Amino acid sequence: MSGFAAKIVASLAFVCLSVGAATAQQAAACTSSTLGNPPRETIRCPGGLVIEAEAAADITIRAPAANAAPTSVALTGRAVLIDLTPARSFQILTPHAIASVRGTVYAVDVETDTTAVFVSRGAVQVAARQGPGVVTLGPGEGVDVRPGEPLVVRRWPQERVARLLARFGR
Repeated sequence: MSGFAAKIVASLAFVCLSVGAATAQQAAACTSSTLGNPPRETIRCPGGLVIEAEAAADITIRAPAANAAPTSVALTGRAVLIDLTPARSFQILTPHAIASVRGTVYAVDVETDTTAVFVSRGAVQVAARQGPGVVTLGPGEGVDVRPGEPLVVRRWPQERVARLLARFGR
């Protein structure tokens, strides 16, 4: 089993917290607030993690214990913006990709057949769940992950960046 696969399997044993458009739950160690224009939820967790989730985002926050810093988020629909400072290990798991970070600001957007990852600050390693390839993204770079297709790092056009970040009021 690869290192990535082992981490995913290990994360399944962790405490989970689901957050969705109609869900008001929050982890004992995390606090949340609702923001408007555009509607979204901000979740602040130990370890310097801030998650902004679109109102319709479908996420599950995973932590090794009830009051511990989260180590991953499963995202199955819509987008999240992650701000993680200081640097530490953290993953976003989608149906198409695994985005691993060491301290950064980045966005992950999940659609039916694609996961898009964009880095605003720092570095993010992205691996396809199906198919070969691992890439590392730096500031201004993104990748679209589709099952069975190669991962191609691209500098995203300002228009695409603006459309994505506008979903988080930026």
